[in-house]
Amino acid sequence: MTHVPSTSRAASLSLENTYADRLDGAYAEMDLAGAPDAKLVAFNEPLAAALGLDAPALEKEIADIVAGNVLAMGSRPIAMAYAGHQFGHLSPLLGDGRAVLLGEVVKPQGGRFDIHLKGSGRTPFSRGGDGRATLGPILREYLVSEAMFHLGIPTSRVLACVTTGDSVARETSLPGAVLARVAASHLRVGTFVLFAHRGEDEMVRRLVEFSLDRHYPGARSPNPALALLDAVIGAQAELIADWMRVGFVHGVMNTDNFTISGETIDYGPCAFMEAYDPQTVFSSIDRGGRYAYGNQPGIAMWNLARFAETLLPLIDEHEGRAVEKATACLETFRARYEEAFERAMRAKLGLAEARPEDIALITNLLTHAHSERLDFTNFFRELAESLRAESLRSEPSDDAPPVAAWRARVLAQDRSPAAIADAMDAVNPLYIARNAKVEEALAAAHDGDLGPFDTLLSLVRAPYAKQDVDASYTSPRESNVPYKTFCGT
Repeated sequence: MTHVPSTSRAASLSLENTYADRLDGAYAEMDLAGAPDAKLVAFNEPLAAALGLDAPALEKEIADIVAGNVLAMGSRPIAMAYAGHQFGHLSPLLGDGRAVLLGEVVKPQGGRFDIHLKGSGRTPFSRGGDGRATLGPILREYLVSEAMFHLGIPTSRVLACVTTGDSVARETSLPGAVLARVAASHLRVGTFVLFAHRGEDEMVRRLVEFSLDRHYPGARSPNPALALLDAVIGAQAELIADWMRVGFVHGVMNTDNFTISGETIDYGPCAFMEAYDPQTVFSSIDRGGRYAYGNQPGIAMWNLARFAETLLPLIDEHEGRAVEKATACLETFRARYEEAFERAMRAKLGLAEARPEDIALITNLLTHAHSERLDFTNFFRELAESLRAESLRSEPSDDAPPVAAWRARVLAQDRSPAAIADAMDAVNPLYIARNAKVEEALAAAHDGDLGPFDTLLSLVRAPYAKQDVDASYTSPRESNVPYKTFCGT
C-alpha cells in the first residue's frame, strides 16, 4: 500500500483514538492506499452538522479523506480484529477485511463516534479478498441507513460516498467506491469472541471496561461483566423490536455484525419486507432461511448467548455460578423484546392503552396480513385511512374478522377516529426504501444519473408525510421472482 505522509492532514476533521490507545492487540496499524482520481458522490451534510463539524469545510476535503489521499488531524488508521459466528459456525479470526477505523470524533455537546471507512483496500484480515467496494452497495448502505435513522432506529450512518476512479472485478467490472461510516462504535460480539476463544481473559476484561465507558457508564457495578451483558440485552431487545415494527430484514445477523452499542450496522444483503411473511429472506446466500424476518428475535437471543459465553470467567470465578447468573440474565431477553414489540405494535394500531387481549389482537391481524399477502407498510396506513372514512360510512363494514375486532377495539377509545388515524400515521411510514425503487436508483447511479437516488433519499428522510411523487414509491414490487440481495464483496 502507498504510505500516506504524516504531514498530509485535513484541517476540517480532528479525531481521537481511544480504541487504539486502550486496546493494543485488538487491531492492526494501517497505511492507506490513496486514490488520486477520487470524486465525491454523496455528502451527508445533516450528519456532519449533527457531529458538530464544519460541514462546508469538510465537504471540500472529504473526498481525499475517504479515499486515503490525506489523513484527518489526529487520525491513527487501524483495521479492527474480531471473530464471528457466520451462519452459526465459528470463524475464529475475521477482522476488518475491507475497512479501516480512522478515529473518533467527539461532539461539542458530548458523545463519541467512530469514523470508519469501508471499501478502502486490503488489510491483514482480507483473507484473499481485494478489500474494495463498489458504488452500488455503498449507495445502498447510505440509502438504507438513512431510512433507518429517520424511522427512529439506532443505526450507523454514512457521512460520505466517494468513487475511486478504479474498476473493481465482481461478476463484471464495476466502479470502485469507498464510504465513510459513522457509528457510536464498531465493537461487536465478535470482538469479544475473538479473545475469549483465545483464552485471553485480560483482553476481554479490557473490552468490558472500554464498552462500559463508551456506551453504558451508568451500568458498571457491582459486577461489570454482568452489567454489560444486561445492558446489551436491553439495547438489542429494543433494536430487534424496531426492525420488526418496520419490516426490516438485516440478512446477515452473524455475531461479527451484532453490536455492543445496540445499533444496526453492516448493511449488506438487507431489505424491507413488502408482502408480510415471517419467512421472508433476501440474502442470496441464506438458503436455509436462518436470518429470515421472523427468525430475527431468536437469532438475537442466540448471539447474546455467544456474548454471554465470552464473559463467564469475569462474571464469576466459579463456572457453575457464572453460568447460572448469565443464564438468568439471558432469560430476560424474551420478555424485554416482547414488551418492546407489543408497545410498538400498539402504537402502529392506534391503541393508546395496553390490554391483555392486545397480544391476540396483534397476532390475529398479522396472521390475516400473511394469509392475504398484504403489504406490511401499506397495511397500517390503510387501517388509519379507514378510520378517517368512519364518519362517512353509511353501512356496516365488511371487514375480515381480525380487522373488525381491531376496529371495535380502537373506536371504543375516548378519541376521535381522525385523531387516532393521525397518531397512527405519525408512527407508520408511508415511504420505505422499496426494493424496486432501490434497484432503479442504483442502476441509474451506475450510469451517472443520481436523480432517482436523490429522490428516494429525500423520501426516506421524511417517511411519514405525503410528498409529491408518483404512486410507484408506495407500490409493492410486482414480480413472482423472489427479490435477492448480495453482500457486495
